[in-house]
Amino acid sequence: MADGEGIISQWGPKWLDDGRVRFRLWAPEAETLDVVIEGAPRPMTAMGDGWFEADVPGLREGATYRFRLPDGSEVIDPAAHFHPDGLKAPSALVDHRHYSWQTGDWVCFPWEEAVVSEIHIGTFTREGTFAAAIERLPHLAEIGINALEILPIAHFPGTRGWGYDGVLHYAPHSAYGSPEDVKAFVDAAHANGIAVYLDVVYNHFGPEENYLSRYAPGFFHTERETPWGVALDFTKEPVRGYFVDNAIHWLKHYRFDGLRLDATHEIYDASEEHVLVAIAREVRAHFPDRRIHLIAEGQGHRLGMVGYRAGRPLLYDAGWNDHFHQALNVIATGETGGYYAEFAKEPEKGLAQAMDGRRPSTRSPREMVSEADYAEAHWPPQAFMNFLQNHDQVGNRAFGDRLWTRVDPSMARILTAFLLLSPHVPMLFMGDEYGERHPFMFFADYTGELGEAVRKGRRGEAVNFASLAPDDEETVLPDPLAPATFTASKLDWAYASSAEAQSRLALHRQLIALRRKHIIPLLAAGEPVTAELIAADHGILAMDWQFARGRLQLRAKLKDGPASLPSVSGSVIWFERATASPDGPEIVVTLASPEEHTE
Repeated sequence: MADGEGIISQWGPKWLDDGRVRFRLWAPEAETLDVVIEGAPRPMTAMGDGWFEADVPGLREGATYRFRLPDGSEVIDPAAHFHPDGLKAPSALVDHRHYSWQTGDWVCFPWEEAVVSEIHIGTFTREGTFAAAIERLPHLAEIGINALEILPIAHFPGTRGWGYDGVLHYAPHSAYGSPEDVKAFVDAAHANGIAVYLDVVYNHFGPEENYLSRYAPGFFHTERETPWGVALDFTKEPVRGYFVDNAIHWLKHYRFDGLRLDATHEIYDASEEHVLVAIAREVRAHFPDRRIHLIAEGQGHRLGMVGYRAGRPLLYDAGWNDHFHQALNVIATGETGGYYAEFAKEPEKGLAQAMDGRRPSTRSPREMVSEADYAEAHWPPQAFMNFLQNHDQVGNRAFGDRLWTRVDPSMARILTAFLLLSPHVPMLFMGDEYGERHPFMFFADYTGELGEAVRKGRRGEAVNFASLAPDDEETVLPDPLAPATFTASKLDWAYASSAEAQSRLALHRQLIALRRKHIIPLLAAGEPVTAELIAADHGILAMDWQFARGRLQLRAKLKDGPASLPSVSGSVIWFERATASPDGPEIVVTLASPEEHTE
């Protein structure tokens, strides 16, 4: 089965071969159901197990529809493919057969070659649209960034937000553009050699404009809560199908190259096969001729999710490595509050543990893979994505200030080399490549009591991210609901032309080229890798990774002091010292061939 052919999803409208459109909805609490198309109701047929269906001829793309419940009220389709006029307006039909792909022969590269930038479409450009973002793709490609991880675009309430409160998981947010605009962006990215991954949220629904509980309350696990609302009941097949189908929907119709699954540790499933396993299995099965990259956030609780065997991932290609950022931030900035407190006493040790490929799991690492698979698994560096900052670490600070405004330029260079020349898959945050100075703040478009709750919650987040003292009740924080907060979070592309920015661009260009030349070939072998922490003075991290083709060595002093870096062998890939003084921070990365290295 090539490229998703033959997929029959139960959720959402489908164009049939004879030109009719099949509407379906799971509404187990309803005795009858109508689909109201362009204002005209049509009865739906009960198909059993709570499903209703209607096949309607003579419809055009863009036709609007709602579902009418027995009490006469009307609701939007939770699996609608577009909502051009917002969530209070009807759903609209999309015929995905009409888009003419210009890069139909695109083949994504192997995962270990990825150099990723995380972007938010609404703030990536002044216009905040997919169409405008296309113009910036050559800029990224010229530097060497070859993959984008896009914050969620599933339709959420209002016109501005991070996207993690989506309620229509199949519909791109209309503020960013139409479905064709999304496809054109992916098409253009592929033309520039850039893969595109979509951030998806499968752990909860947003708090507004979600009507599922009115006709399908069983969709939710009312006895369980996530930090963002009631949990989902994945033991029910229609619920599992909604999200498995959704993963395939984005990969098939929009040709995304992979998915990043948000907060997987908050996805509870008592089924015999966990829904996260089902998603990975179905995606791999439906797209056997494509390289689909699956990324998990929160996988540290389930290490088996990102294990490899025989050079291939058991389930997911990689997981976000939050501990890398947390430990490194403590070292670089001295912040030790909030969730950085875990690394306050021994940040170098914590950083080493985050880089050696095997962190302890707080839950059973085998819950998603068999004992046999786990016994044979290994965790190569590409199983982990490292970053210096991302939307969370910037946006949840009191004022959305970026790391580059809190460290001096010489330290910024060392940290950048540390990220890009470590063997793990690196991820930048949009604007990192030129040292963006504008903040990226939390913003949303809520009103009333929910809006006030959001405002109050920001202070707690700022304390948790160590940018506000726990007892600080006086500092006035940016209003997350004000349009000005959203506008102030947009990238300043004019700054990218400055001399300072051009210097950072040159640094990224050089480091990424070195990564491609020296490090990616080591990862490509797909064999188990041995990571070794080298004993060193306080304030120094020294790591060796033994690959089949050589030994990569990294030595970094990230604080001022008289300590010396442990010796290295082989050829120097990169050396950087923050100051002229030998006591200043420095980094050296070397590669030794098997013949060059001796114990």
